[in-house]
Amino acid sequence: MNIAIPAQSNSPDAKADSRFGRAAFFAVYDTDAKQWNFHDNAQNLQAAQGAGVQAAQNVAQTGAEVLLAGNVGPKAMAALRAGGIRVFQLSENVTLTEAVKQYIDGKLQPLDQANVPGHWM
Repeated sequence: MNIAIPAQSNSPDAKADSRFGRAAFFAVYDTDAKQWNFHDNAQNLQAAQGAGVQAAQNVAQTGAEVLLAGNVGPKAMAALRAGGIRVFQLSENVTLTEAVKQYIDGKLQPLDQANVPGHWM
């Protein structure tokens, strides 16, 4: 299974980024291979709008089945659901490695709807 996490930098020791659409990277952990891959999200850092939807599409292209995130807006959540990606609420100030462990240990709650308002509503 592939688990995606918005990340502040491209290291397993990096902190998860609470901003889903505007995270610098997406870390993807492959639970079978026990391996990390990092995907640059630079094109969305300064986007005027649509960063969340584009980020959701980028995450889907990584083959992720699960997203661990702090905040997800309504349009991004709809795009993630359309891609069959399950979203789990991630607390702030955790490293990517800690986030994966929390998920595997069953300590994260599913996020069934957006938990922040859309910016352009």
